[in-house]
Amino acid sequence: MEQKSNSFLETEKIGKLMRKYAVPCLISLLVAALYNIVDQIFIANADYLGSYGNAANTVVFPLTVVALSIAVMIGDGCCAFVSICLGAGNKEDAHKSIGNSILLCIISSAVLTAFYLCLKEPILTFFGGKVNPETYAYAKEYFFWIALGVPFYMFGQAMNPIIRSDGSPKFAMFATLTGAVANIILDPIFIYPLKIGMMGAAVATVIGQILTAVLSVWYLFHMKAVKLGKSSFGLWWRLMKKFLALGITSFLSQISLVVSMAAVQNMCTKYGAQDEIFGQPEYAQIPLAVLGIVMKFFQIAISIAVGMAAGCIPIVGYNIGAKRKDRAKTLFTYLLIAEAAVGTVALLIVEIFPVQLIGIFGAANESAYYTDFAVKSFRVYLCMMPLATLNKGTFIYLQALGKAVESTLISLTREVILGVFLPILLPVFFALDGLLYSFPVADLLTFFFAAFIIRRTYKELSADHSAPKPKEAN
Repeated sequence: MEQKSNSFLETEKIGKLMRKYAVPCLISLLVAALYNIVDQIFIANADYLGSYGNAANTVVFPLTVVALSIAVMIGDGCCAFVSICLGAGNKEDAHKSIGNSILLCIISSAVLTAFYLCLKEPILTFFGGKVNPETYAYAKEYFFWIALGVPFYMFGQAMNPIIRSDGSPKFAMFATLTGAVANIILDPIFIYPLKIGMMGAAVATVIGQILTAVLSVWYLFHMKAVKLGKSSFGLWWRLMKKFLALGITSFLSQISLVVSMAAVQNMCTKYGAQDEIFGQPEYAQIPLAVLGIVMKFFQIAISIAVGMAAGCIPIVGYNIGAKRKDRAKTLFTYLLIAEAAVGTVALLIVEIFPVQLIGIFGAANESAYYTDFAVKSFRVYLCMMPLATLNKGTFIYLQALGKAVESTLISLTREVILGVFLPILLPVFFALDGLLYSFPVADLLTFFFAAFIIRRTYKELSADHSAPKPKEAN
């Protein structure tokens, strides 16, 4: 029997709903982030790959983020729109939006894969792949197989939030976790005893992505709150413009990160070549490899922050659709507290245990310069982590409220205006250290803007509303 609605989103206690939706979501995103990180850990600890393979992984990483940006724009936007539709009792637009998003994901992933394969050399060069011949050779090998897996990766990531919007956050987590476990098992087999290097790391990743995509397809035929049929599938601009508008913030938050990475990696190559130590050919790849590792740790922390906020999207959307601003306000408060806590824990880890962190990524096989630069990078680059997590949580929550403009402005301010301008400007005065300063300065300045938006959002959510308040569950 078809479930009539997700009405419990309006009556269940906020704290319980947040645990039910946010925890599986953050685990899903955390596991997704671990795909690339696991590759880098095994690559770094293979003595025949080392920091060259590590740097190559860093070069390719932004290209997976491009694929992710398109996938989350489709998936997060559809998730928010479907939740609002279900809250308002509009199932017709809900199931058609899901069908629309499936077709859009398939088409866009095929186009992106073709683009990658046709422009492999200029793309890798743009992200610093030619720092030295060894790094470039490894990057080409890794890139080819990762590009082939893009359609599966995008489909799994786009369907994940849609599955959550149907009231199944645990299955969404299971689908992602299954693929990640396969990757973790296959990586060491391919890299160590079989010694197929960068290709092995990439193939292990793609196999995991295929498993996640297959499980997502299975769920689409077993949805609860909505049912898909032939009439669900089509490209309707009327619906597309609505859910893509809600997902544009997710897209910009990821794609702007790619722009920022391009600036950082190019400046890293430029100013590393001018450094007394890293200007030497045998050490040239170290700054690029180290910054890639630091950004991966940031990705872990930020995946938790984004997961908590994205997990709240169905709850917020449903209650806004049902005109329950009071519950949306309470959830916002809980979310901000949780985001600050995650950032604080991450900050303590990088400040207290930087040597142990870099040790995970093969420091024992590298020179002392590798470890010294890594310790400095962890402590400086990530010193504003609490503000970074608050900023991320804020603009995703605004997206769930349907405030695409405010959400987009915060994202663009952080990732494009500050994320590109500061890495280019500060190294002029502080060389490689300027790259490290750029990240915390950008988060600090963004928070001043985000704090203003947070205050205004609280006022709007405190406004009177006339909807009746159903009795909350005990």
